Amino acid sequence: MDLSANLHAVRQRLEAACDRAGREPASVTLLAVTKGQPPDVVSAAADLGLTLFGENRVQEARAKIQLCPSRARWHLIGHLQSNKCRDAVQLFEMVQSVDSLGLAQELDKWAGKAAKRLPVLLEINVAGEASKFGYRPEAFLAELAQLNALPRLEVHGLMTLAPWTPEPEKVRPVFRRLRELKERCEQQLGGPLPHLSMGMTGDFEVAIEEGATLIRIGTALFGPRSGPRQFNLQPA
Repeated sequence: MDLSANLHAVRQRLEAACDRAGREPASVTLLAVTKGQPPDVVSAAADLGLTLFGENRVQEARAKIQLCPSRARWHLIGHLQSNKCRDAVQLFEMVQSVDSLGLAQELDKWAGKAAKRLPVLLEINVAGEASKFGYRPEAFLAELAQLNALPRLEVHGLMTLAPWTPEPEKVRPVFRRLRELKERCEQQLGGPLPHLSMGMTGDFEVAIEEGATLIRIGTALFGPRSGPRQFNLQPA
């Protein structure tokens, strides 16, 4: 794996997509998805200038983060169970996968106990896929006021996982719909929401063209995962 070359290629793709959309590259943040990657790979990525990393599972993050550079910033991007909210509040600066009012209330409770405020994104299942988590669009709009009223949570925007397809253009309507939903949220709340987290290795250019501010990239940086990776999470 040539991480430096991979990162350069991703940044070139990002810049080209921004150019097509008339956007500044600085308006899009690259989040490196480190699921299954050992701490030394995170350190190498940080040495190349990456600062934002995403983990899918609280348990893996709890073991890994303590062994990674302190300058690394961490978002939770995978499904969160209510019984892991306490750890999530401690480990992550943002939870991108809030998909119910009950989960938001549990995060709010633990953020209160930790005396901190927690930025979150609301995960929307735009395509209505039964295999994926996330709010249905109508349901989250109905609960938006209650979500926004939680004292310790800050709603910073929306997140989605688009259906997988070898033809990225096919998911453009999903990304467009999320942008339109964010605009409806802003009207309902009377203020701007800064983030749209959408787009991964196969489709992030289309997501950028539709307004993504956060793109979640794993495979294009670290190569394909052939299966669960085993690595030592004990300090050397």
